[in-house]
Amino acid sequence: MRTRTMTKLGGAAVLGLVLGLQGCGGGGGEDTSALATKLTVNSPAQIAQESADSYDDNVNGVISGATLKRWIDDWPANRPAGITGKLVILQVTGGPAGYEYLKSDSKNVFTYLEGGWTQVRSNGVIETIQMVLDGPSVDALLKKYNIDPRNDMIVCAQGASSPSNVMTQGRCWYTLRYWGVDKANLALLNGSNQWNGTGGALLPSTSYFQAAANTAPNSGTMSVKQLPVDNTRLQATFADMLKILPASDLNQRTDGVFIWDARDAGQFSAGEFLEGTDASVANCTSLTAGVPYCTAGVSYDFMKKFQNNGSRQGHPWGSLQLNYTNLLDSTKGNSWKPKAELRAYLEGETDAKGYGFIDGSYRLVGKGNAYQPGDTIYTYCETTFRAMITGVASAAILGLPTRFYDGAMVEWNSLSNIKDRNGNFLLPADSPWRTDVRSFYRAANDSALVAPRTITNAYARSADAIVRADTAYKTGESPAAGRPGGSGAPANPCGG
Repeated sequence: MRTRTMTKLGGAAVLGLVLGLQGCGGGGGEDTSALATKLTVNSPAQIAQESADSYDDNVNGVISGATLKRWIDDWPANRPAGITGKLVILQVTGGPAGYEYLKSDSKNVFTYLEGGWTQVRSNGVIETIQMVLDGPSVDALLKKYNIDPRNDMIVCAQGASSPSNVMTQGRCWYTLRYWGVDKANLALLNGSNQWNGTGGALLPSTSYFQAAANTAPNSGTMSVKQLPVDNTRLQATFADMLKILPASDLNQRTDGVFIWDARDAGQFSAGEFLEGTDASVANCTSLTAGVPYCTAGVSYDFMKKFQNNGSRQGHPWGSLQLNYTNLLDSTKGNSWKPKAELRAYLEGETDAKGYGFIDGSYRLVGKGNAYQPGDTIYTYCETTFRAMITGVASAAILGLPTRFYDGAMVEWNSLSNIKDRNGNFLLPADSPWRTDVRSFYRAANDSALVAPRTITNAYARSADAIVRADTAYKTGESPAAGRPGGSGAPANPCGG
């Protein structure tokens, strides 16, 4: 099933419920004035930070091996202004032999191995498999590694070179920024250990790498509750996504939002349009020399582009697609490409290989038709791992207002009136939280391939239970409770 319009779903009544939810901002109504007196609430624009043109000139955000070299050489003398604590390096994996871990002195500089940056959480409507860590989990990390997030400098590093490690490195940055660590206290090392130790600045390698990580002291006393800022707007819920989507699958340039799909073109198009190695003679109707895209042939198995036993594949209306892989240089330890090249993509330009942003018609949008000044970027992929690369590029390099749709397509595609392998609909037809009515998609060709999902409440008043719980953890207050669900759709989805 290939669906672009509401009429093909026969879901006008459901759409009315969804639009009603948009009008009330996803179930608001609670008094937030008390929170404002305790926490400074930062907007996506305030959370973002723009890199210098050269990463060598940064002392936070994306930093180069040259900067880290100075810090390792003499941290007390070279630490950035305003930083009075330790240098704590969190590697998401170990590196290869000879480049396992960045050098520590176990006095001022410490290197730890930490790759656990997600957990299963419920937003009140559905349980999602990989979400931002909750407050107790982040506090446990601060305790484990004795991190003082107000005074220490924390560097997230990938260790071994791979795109997946850059994704996890991004989730390290995202988690700590979300929970209120100031941009001045947080950095991402550009490139892998080995690249920095061979073609980069960390030479000779024997002076900047060690065979084992430091042992976690488990002696920290700090809590995210001591960071009096609310950066939760770095995350977008699926209710936020429903609120900002256009009324059709068109590239809207005047709505103040830019929706970035970080997956490949095959997933974005549900197997109708392919890119890269998928764009082959065997898979395509035809190929054009120098063009890295093609239209899939009628015999192409579109189910190859499904993940996590999903009910459907496609994208939210109005999304533009640019594969995250285009932002990294695989020949340089999967480091981010130069800032100017990243900016060119956002301006709608194509690179030397012909890659650029495409819209729902599978055409390149062209220069001037991608990001518009003042837009807030909403980025996602399947589980918002790939989108960590796109989001770090937009928020921490280009300095653009950015929100991560953390639930991502594994959540979005589950909020559908489509049957699972047990013969049950994932969401009832009258649930106000259906996202299939605001998406282009192709449904799975066999319900036996669709895994059941854990639906918390198909008629929940709101879908922001995670954000409310996280804010309440910092303030010490109880999260505002949503209205109990029922067997039928609420008469008024705003809860009135």
